[in-house]
Amino acid sequence: MHPKRELVIHKQENDEVNQALIIQVMDDPGPGGAHHHYRVEGPITTLKSQDLHFQWGHVDKDGVNGITNDALLAILEDRLASYQGGSFHCFDNESALHHIRTALFHLKQRTRKRMDRGVEGRYVA
Repeated sequence: MHPKRELVIHKQENDEVNQALIIQVMDDPGPGGAHHHYRVEGPITTLKSQDLHFQWGHVDKDGVNGITNDALLAILEDRLASYQGGSFHCFDNESALHHIRTALFHLKQRTRKRMDRGVEGRYVA
């Protein structure tokens, strides 16, 4: 499978790690308009290629077949909270942590509202 496009928003001048990481979108958008398959490649042996597959379709029909935005944000929340509890605490980490927690809150709100309307897991706006 050939990549559809490359993401570069994570790259910053003089940031060797992010400059070296290649993030590719591997699939066409799904019915909701989002992509479901990303590949992260790096120059080192331990990170030659890592694929991220996001949930595709309704769990009742397709089963649990990928991660969610919520799960990915939860990982980032845990990492930044750990930094804030250790020697790498700083204002910028705290600000990023606040915004990740806000994003998680809103995604959960969205899911609750969709569940209340009986449309969660379906291709209904």
